Amino acid sequence: MPYCRSLGRGLSEVRSDLAGGRIARVIFCIVADEMVLLHGFDKKTQKTPQRDIELALKRKQEIEQ
Repeated sequence: MPYCRSLGRGLSEVRSDLAGGRIARVIFCIVADEMVLLHGFDKKTQKTPQRDIELALKRKQEIEQ
């Protein structure tokens, strides 16, 4: 799997392998040529949880206002 992938709606996620076999994700967007980190979490399932995507979208909307 690539280290970075699109989630749609202007969001992307980057993955990081942590000690102890844990996997972390950071959801981000690009605003005015800058990477804005919106949400980070330990990933426990194969699919990115919808609540994490919704939280990142909410934060994205807040910075775009």
